[in-house]
Amino acid sequence: MNLKGIKLTWLGHATFRLETPGGKTVIIDPWIMGNPACPESEKKVKKVDVLLCTHGHGDHIGDAVEVIQQHNPMVVGIPELIGWLVKKGAKQTSMMNKGGTQTVGDIKITMVHADHSCGIQDGNELLYGGEACGYVIEFDNGVKIYHAGDTNVFGDMAIIRDLYAPEIAMLPIGDHFTMGPREAAYACNLLKPEIVIPMHFATFPVLTGTPGALQKLVPGVEVREMKPGETIK
Repeated sequence: MNLKGIKLTWLGHATFRLETPGGKTVIIDPWIMGNPACPESEKKVKKVDVLLCTHGHGDHIGDAVEVIQQHNPMVVGIPELIGWLVKKGAKQTSMMNKGGTQTVGDIKITMVHADHSCGIQDGNELLYGGEACGYVIEFDNGVKIYHAGDTNVFGDMAIIRDLYAPEIAMLPIGDHFTMGPREAAYACNLLKPEIVIPMHFATFPVLTGTPGALQKLVPGVEVREMKPGETIK
């Protein structure tokens, strides 16, 4: 895998940190301090310029408010989720919706569909958080990465391939709440990525899917199993 100067770190579950060649730090789905899979050495967020949120479940935005209060990043998400985060103190926001593309910092971001539920637990209230989504992120060096968010496989992943052609796909494989390996393998057939980075597995006992099980089903695709805290570049 040649990321052409991009540093990609998995912080466990569905949380990733991307450091661009231009020096910007992007965090996707900020569940860090409360994430049992995140190494202790990574629990403190040192820098973030752009925050991408796929949906409002606690295992994806659990630390969003604290990160926003500490670092004041540009926050990207679907309008309903952004509206809630503004009420919690977000000052820099750039809401968008599915099918839209915008440039934030030095990355181009396209919001795409995800097949999943979405709700924000705010104290004792469960609030409407818009719809769940995924993102295709394109860097200045031409590398394109697809973070699927929480999702089942859906046929329009073929449209994501045709329109955006991401070389790297971050796919949930844990089963129960998202795709398992069987469905993720079908997603690979639709997306045709060069590399798949599995996510959303092993954090809790119920998330039983494994990278090895996926690799057996997609022998022609490189399944890159990362360890929490590992960086590739």
